[in-house]
Amino acid sequence: MDSGRTTIAPARYGKRSDREADRRLRITGLVCGALGLALVGWLGVSYISKGSAMNGLMPGFQVVSAEAMQVQLSVLKEDGTAGVCTVRAQSEDGGVVGLHDFPIPAAGSRYDEVVTLRTTARATAAELLGCAPAK
Repeated sequence: MDSGRTTIAPARYGKRSDREADRRLRITGLVCGALGLALVGWLGVSYISKGSAMNGLMPGFQVVSAEAMQVQLSVLKEDGTAGVCTVRAQSEDGGVVGLHDFPIPAAGSRYDEVVTLRTTARATAAELLGCAPAK
């Protein structure tokens, strides 16, 4: 009697136990996971090392008049690396009223200075756009 089911002969495709299939799946998963972690680690190290030449912060600023503001710059860099930091001043309505590139000297690994940014109108905010090593 044929019940309509077909059976696959183990001899034709080989007999593989569930244990062996689970073992191969685990090994494949471990290899893929290790490769993924290595890739993430490599990308992270390359990102950090690329951006570590010069890092700038602007801890504070003070408006001193309608034509000027004082900005505190704090830059961490490699000793012997000169660069430039760009600072933007904005008015109350968000318009740009001042933009200046401040040179960072090569000496030392840290630069802390209060600089004066000239403006075309009264500024209410200052923003450090970024610092980059000199080319």
